[in-house]
Amino acid sequence: MAETRFFIGYALAPKKQNSFIRDSLVSLAKSRGIDLVRIDLERSLVDQGPFDCILHKLYGDDWKRQLQDFRVKFPNAVILDAPDAIERLHNRISMLGVVSGLKIEDPNETFGIPKQILILDKETLFYRRVFESLKFPMIAKPLVADGSAKSHKMALVFNHDGLNKLKLEPPIVLQEFVNHGGVIFKVYVVGEYVKCVKRKSLPDVSEDKVGVSEDLLSFSQVSNLASNERIDDKYYKRMQLDDTEMPPQSFITDIARGLRQAIELNLFNFDVIRDSRYGNRYLIIDINYFPGYAKMPAYETVLTDFFCDIMYKKQKEVVNSPEEEDCLINTGLDGRQTHNNDNDMRNVISSTCCDGDDDGLPVSALSREEKEKSVKV
Repeated sequence: MAETRFFIGYALAPKKQNSFIRDSLVSLAKSRGIDLVRIDLERSLVDQGPFDCILHKLYGDDWKRQLQDFRVKFPNAVILDAPDAIERLHNRISMLGVVSGLKIEDPNETFGIPKQILILDKETLFYRRVFESLKFPMIAKPLVADGSAKSHKMALVFNHDGLNKLKLEPPIVLQEFVNHGGVIFKVYVVGEYVKCVKRKSLPDVSEDKVGVSEDLLSFSQVSNLASNERIDDKYYKRMQLDDTEMPPQSFITDIARGLRQAIELNLFNFDVIRDSRYGNRYLIIDINYFPGYAKMPAYETVLTDFFCDIMYKKQKEVVNSPEEEDCLINTGLDGRQTHNNDNDMRNVISSTCCDGDDDGLPVSALSREEKEKSVKV
């Protein structure tokens, strides 16, 4: 009897393809009955394959139409992930809007997001009353987070003069900077798998430094700052990253599970910082679709296990109703709830900047049974 093989077509930008589709991943997947096949972007998607699954990180109306046509022709194919869900993460307001809706109870840890406001035009930067709900320093970020070089341009702003000197063009998000010990926790999610790692981040800013520092400091990705754009060498020499305590794994896993259900994505990561003022308070500051998994330890095994899980569940599909399945991988383009980013934006603005609650959004929870560095949710 011939071996049943599972064909995954991947459509990725060249840079993403080079970093993710490595020989080690292709070989391991192939040894377990999965063939990774490059989709020819010069040809129509429906004319290629057939594929059991589409793995993609491309944008635009044309690609979205191609996925819809493919879904019509091959209704049983799995699409990772649905474009409407991905697009929600392209807006820095709507991406964090889901955090306020997470229902996680924990007797020891709390979580939320930093206070932030949306600036739609340059003139608003000159009205000081707009910023009464925020404290300096602030991080200025483009509203659009589509992975482009422009979307990574940010600035740490120390005072009102710094706001006036911003080179970023609105719409931008101003997010209150929270001291976090110069460490950021990056949480990778691959289906049910969760892995938390720590990276160097922006150094803490003392209150006396806010008044005497330069007006603003431009930078790109927060987690790359320490290696690419050293702003405080003495700070990083004193800091021992290995000594930084990791967040409770079960707590992080519950957040990952909640986010996965809320944003309806299987492949993403989120950035978490620990508020230095409270040792048990964590803030989610960013969520990214299909991140650089090759930076994650043993990514080949993790992704291959995930692909095998898709294959297994695909073989068992049509038995249970959608309501009975606790699995997000059986997702496509039809029947999915469409996200309204404008409504999300308004909701988050009102709930994160105008409540005056210095402790941010409430709370989260669970037991402390799991001590592993990585788990499934």
